[in-house]
Amino acid sequence: MPTVTSADGTTISYLTVGHGPGLILLPGALATAQDFAGFARALGTWFTVHTLDRRGRGGSGPQGADYTAERECEDIAAVQQATGATLLVGHSFGGFLALEALAAGQRFDRAAVYEPGVHLEGHGPVTLTWTDRCRRELSAGRQLAAFLTFIRGVNPRTTGRVPRPLLTLIILAAIRRPERRQKYALLAGTILEHEEAARLANQPQRYAGITTPMLLMTGKDTESTAAGGAPARLAALLPAASLTGFPTLDHLGPEKAPDTVAAAIATFFQETKGVGPSMPRRA
Repeated sequence: MPTVTSADGTTISYLTVGHGPGLILLPGALATAQDFAGFARALGTWFTVHTLDRRGRGGSGPQGADYTAERECEDIAAVQQATGATLLVGHSFGGFLALEALAAGQRFDRAAVYEPGVHLEGHGPVTLTWTDRCRRELSAGRQLAAFLTFIRGVNPRTTGRVPRPLLTLIILAAIRRPERRQKYALLAGTILEHEEAARLANQPQRYAGITTPMLLMTGKDTESTAAGGAPARLAALLPAASLTGFPTLDHLGPEKAPDTVAAAIATFFQETKGVGPSMPRRA
């Protein structure tokens, strides 16, 4: 995987696939570039896709002692400078970072975010009461317990209502052991990411000045989760935004239905003059 050096000296690796206009893809929390390989390949039908292994993942360096969203935006800028990419796509926390980069003035011709991990006014207070417990469980080597605390904490209206014994059985049945181990390894860094998103929560004015044409995508859980409700709230703020929903998909839509989500993005990016004649519209 190629690498770049970010502004603070941190190495950032990224995986490149596909052919066409350059696109930077930002995975969300607990995800690596390899986890998004299927989505990247689907987008690669139309684009040259550069999927970041964000800080703390794969061949990239650590988050660092002064971790902030600004550091991640510098990582995006470094990859953009190296690749010349003009399109930006983010999922979940990666969508939050895409918004932060654009709000900071980084220039992209088009952007698309799927259920970005932003918390906007109107969806209740941000609660981080789970983070201390999660850290204690990680320190004690209780990785599964920490993972359960995370899942229940970030989705209090959904998985937060599922009893821990039942949720334990669901997780063990639904997520294979190698994948669970990877998520456990990323969990400490994910806590920092959620704390950073909370620090910048309920500040819609941060994004009101974004004029980049943007596709805002949501799955079926538009009311029960903050990320699911964020696209509609952002659509009311951003002057060049388009909102689309996938009523059969959940928060992991880009991973579970990569072709469907990629086609919607390609259709939207088709509106950019000069993106490329090989980008057919799809229903």
